[in-house]
Amino acid sequence: LLLAEAEENNLDIKAKTERFRRWDTCSLCEQRYHGVVSCALGWACWKTYVGRPERDQLRRPAMGVLGNGLAEAEHHEDALSVEEAKLAMERRVGASAYSILGAQSNLATTYDKLGQHDQALRMRLGVYSERLKLSGEEHRETLLAANNCAFSLGVLERFEEAKSLMRKMMPVARRVLGESHELTLMMRLNYARSIYKDCGATLDDL
Repeated sequence: LLLAEAEENNLDIKAKTERFRRWDTCSLCEQRYHGVVSCALGWACWKTYVGRPERDQLRRPAMGVLGNGLAEAEHHEDALSVEEAKLAMERRVGASAYSILGAQSNLATTYDKLGQHDQALRMRLGVYSERLKLSGEEHRETLLAANNCAFSLGVLERFEEAKSLMRKMMPVARRVLGESHELTLMMRLNYARSIYKDCGATLDDL
């Protein structure tokens, strides 16, 4: 209702975005919904906007809310179908490179949840490469993409590649984000995990 009112009154995109966020974020505590509540709201959101044209500015985000809700409820097979359809739609309508990369990142996470780790890695390497081209190595999204790649490499026991990538990107994260930033700490954790699990690791890795 809030969003319908915003559209009716021709409010700007910022106001519409704030109202659309009510599908996945509580207006009282400002925390994201989880589990079956997220899933139920995802379906409600999708049913609200499914009748709109593909190029409508709210139809594709609604599909994203549905995919996230299904994943929250651990319906990963269903989430996979939604996320693959969303990525295809983004490409079909000529969405921005950033929107497509976001859809690919979500899809890679679902591949991981389903045990399709090779596919997850291929997609994450592609996302990381494109992020480097678009935003450079110091952008937070590039650093996050690098961390996701290192995680996938670790899952596939490609520890040398994971360590090499983290050795390259951890100093960038420390410089840009700071030593105590969550993403910097996540990267250090990924690096430590690769050392711990690699039977061929040496003191030089520390």
